[in-house]
Amino acid sequence: MFTMFDYEFMRNAFAACTVVAIVTGAVGYFLVLRGQTFAGHALAHVGFPGATGAGLLGLSPFFGLTVFTVLAGIGIGLLGERAHRDVAIGIVLTLSLGLGLLFLHFYTAFASQATNVLFGNVLGISYRTVIILAVLSVVILAALIFISRPLLFASLQPELAEAKGVNLDFVSTMFMIVVAVTTAEATQIVGVLLVFALMVAPAATTLRLARGVLRGILISIALAVVIAWTSLWLAFLTDWPTSFWITSLGAAAYLAAGLIQRWRAAH
Repeated sequence: MFTMFDYEFMRNAFAACTVVAIVTGAVGYFLVLRGQTFAGHALAHVGFPGATGAGLLGLSPFFGLTVFTVLAGIGIGLLGERAHRDVAIGIVLTLSLGLGLLFLHFYTAFASQATNVLFGNVLGISYRTVIILAVLSVVILAALIFISRPLLFASLQPELAEAKGVNLDFVSTMFMIVVAVTTAEATQIVGVLLVFALMVAPAATTLRLARGVLRGILISIALAVVIAWTSLWLAFLTDWPTSFWITSLGAAAYLAAGLIQRWRAAH
């Protein structure tokens, strides 16, 4: 097991997965609690044309992906409750993928990088990228802590929060910006198409089992880290894609939580 740490790319992968898992575990908890998982999924898809468009212009795909997701996050936050309409979000998803394919058509040399954007390539992450992800994670967690109290109030009792003077549009917009940057981070690990797994599965599993917000957030973070570490270890042993293991373990954890929940209800 410890042989894999002899390789620099594995050390970078573990560091990146740890940083991203901590952030996705915390942000994902609020995302699931607020019932905005589909909106979060849309942000990941919006990042694809941002990444391919940046490649077409000779810029960093990560830069383009981040800019597009942040702009989309601001748009979703400003739309408020209207952003929850499945039809509208579904149109955004398909349009985003279509634009990404169009940009890719004009710059076919970007095809290999586009695959990494879609499905992730954690084993190809450099030490410089790890540092960037760590800095972004500190900013994300600081922003989440800053809005955590009004965000929790607005999530659990929106009508009462608004009556108490909480600006729901501002809180929603700030949170969606946080989700957008977190999504851009997570795509470095699992890609655009699979970001849902790392962002949602640990949080959804935790909400099925744990009571209390702080306890739930900590368990969600711990579960995300365990899934990420175990996936890297299994990928090293089997030579199967890390993203496959992350999605599989996330789904297994959620199903196991459902069984435990049913067993508790029966007893």
